[in-house]
Amino acid sequence: MPAALRFSANISLMFTELPFLDRIEAAARAGFAAVECHYPYEFDPREVKQRLDAAGIVMNGINTIAGKPGEFGLAAQAGRQDEFAAAIDQALSFGAKVGAGTIHCMSGTVLPPARDAARQTFLENMAKASDAARSAGITLLIEPINRYDRPDYFVSRSDDVAVMLAELRRDNVKLMFDFYHIQISEGDLIRRMEAYWPIIGHFQFASVPKRQEPDEGEIAYGAIFATIAEHGWPGFVAAEYKPRATTAEGLGWMQTLAPA
Repeated sequence: MPAALRFSANISLMFTELPFLDRIEAAARAGFAAVECHYPYEFDPREVKQRLDAAGIVMNGINTIAGKPGEFGLAAQAGRQDEFAAAIDQALSFGAKVGAGTIHCMSGTVLPPARDAARQTFLENMAKASDAARSAGITLLIEPINRYDRPDYFVSRSDDVAVMLAELRRDNVKLMFDFYHIQISEGDLIRRMEAYWPIIGHFQFASVPKRQEPDEGEIAYGAIFATIAEHGWPGFVAAEYKPRATTAEGLGWMQTLAPA
């Protein structure tokens, strides 16, 4: 019997008509089983946890910081290993206090001449981060981000992530399978998802090309959600999109696209 999908809402993009902390309760009222966000570090993690507990919802994941303007991450920045180590410590500390299960390690933008050095830096940084995360029971995620939206981002293809994960051989470092980014960069979503199922640590989704609700655009999310459910996915499946209007007005997809 297919597993019931548990949806998470990314409150950095959704429910933005409300103050950040109020978005937690709004997501719970809307039927989400979890929330996640990008960079929550301006908030007191104790207050975030109180809000989560009051709403009866969990924080699925957070990101490491983006670094300087335009960098979009530190994990692949050669010569900046100390900064990435501090970013991981920050994320692990915050994540442990709010009960987050995953941390997306932002790799950053890297110009072509620096990519060889960046790859070695990335692998070394992720190995050390894996050791630090293991005692906290937190899974680290590597997300390929398409270069249409983020030119020169270090990791843009799931194929490349799979190769690096095979080199790392760390079972607490996984692929973030974001259907929006992977459709733009690679396509062939269902077969690619099934091929990489053992190394996937989290799913995110949005329509293509507008990155809005999943009931529009070129991706057949009804089929994708059904396939995830048939495979018995135990984690969350995260909405990470920019709502057309208010978030609440666009949530009809939760009834029309989710498998019964």
